[in-house]
Amino acid sequence: MSIQTLVEQATIASSPFDTDSFNQAVMSTYARFPIALERGAGCRVWDTQGREYLDFVAGIATCTLGHAHPALVEAVTRQIQKLHHVSNLYYIPEQGELAKWIVQHSCAERVFFCNSGAEANEAAIKLVRKYAHTVLQIEKPIILTARDSFHGRTLATITATAQPKYQKNFEPLMPGFHYVPYNDIGAVEAAISELDEGDYRVAAILIEPLQGEGGVRPGDLAYFQKLRQICNETGVLLIFDEVQVGMGRSGKLWGYECLGVEPDIFTSAKGLGGGIPIGAMMCKSFCDVFQPGEHASTFGGNPFACGVALTVCQTLERENILQNVQDRGEQLRDGLRAIAAKYPNHITEVRGWGLINGLVLNPDTQLTAADVVKAGIDEGLLLVPAGPKVVRFVPPLIVTQAEVEQALQAVDKAMAAVTKE
Repeated sequence: MSIQTLVEQATIASSPFDTDSFNQAVMSTYARFPIALERGAGCRVWDTQGREYLDFVAGIATCTLGHAHPALVEAVTRQIQKLHHVSNLYYIPEQGELAKWIVQHSCAERVFFCNSGAEANEAAIKLVRKYAHTVLQIEKPIILTARDSFHGRTLATITATAQPKYQKNFEPLMPGFHYVPYNDIGAVEAAISELDEGDYRVAAILIEPLQGEGGVRPGDLAYFQKLRQICNETGVLLIFDEVQVGMGRSGKLWGYECLGVEPDIFTSAKGLGGGIPIGAMMCKSFCDVFQPGEHASTFGGNPFACGVALTVCQTLERENILQNVQDRGEQLRDGLRAIAAKYPNHITEVRGWGLINGLVLNPDTQLTAADVVKAGIDEGLLLVPAGPKVVRFVPPLIVTQAEVEQALQAVDKAMAAVTKE
């Protein structure tokens, strides 16, 4: 079934959605925008009232191939009819094939599968701690992370996430983390020198090649190359959190390729399964110190998730989607810069890689990212904040030239509405 056929079918409205009954049953862990989405096709979604939206959220950088992509539909159908779940007590062929694909298309030599980005980062943290104890002989290892980072919602990963708003009221936090400013190599060198004084303590640096939740802030090339040099000289492990920027979103398959360095460990989730839950922690073989029973996941690496994720990977390759990400990313940034020039008092910068981009609002005005997102909804465009002053654009990687142009027109109208200009 083609995307066009799915679009035509999705235009049929259903009954109104009852938000009151939803809120009575579901915990209030999200501040939801007042629309209920029920169908999608390509880069478009429809709410329960039948209204169409251009989706530049993609499940927050997750729906790699958009909605109801024929290859994904076929893969889901085929795998669910064959075998969807068995224990990791047995060999799982689909898991092996996906791991092989990742190893062949990255700097990784070993792969561990789980269900989410937070779980992937937890696995990386555990791997670092065992490596620190057994190889580096560090009794109380410390992992450096960057301020304004985001690594997940578990206790360990919110501790790694150096943003107090995510940590408030969840103390006591996990020990073993120290924070440094992003893109500041002097701060890293000073922290290692201070923490290692008298005894080695720093075991790893966990960092995003581009900070997503921290405001779509790309890493500096020189900074990351110096990080790699420091880790080479000290034996400290370099970990990249590629949960948001990986799987083609940067215009390269992996974010580290934009920086000219290879991590020792890196993590993926979100776009890896194209919307089907899966996470992965990848590493070089020298730091693969896990033994049977030391880490595990009931659902991680099951046939269903791995079979679908492998289809996502192969489709990226077969349809040359990375080129589209590069082309549409340049188009989007050029268009956003033109809009920024129209609103110089309200927009200060456009930044990003590929199809993860941020429209940075003036910190001295009252205009917030949420204001722009709400105005975008009124114009039929879905966007997502990346902090209070950055509007994030993360459409499916299959987005077309016409759809980017439509989104830019909607942003222009939204800015006019919120600024009254």
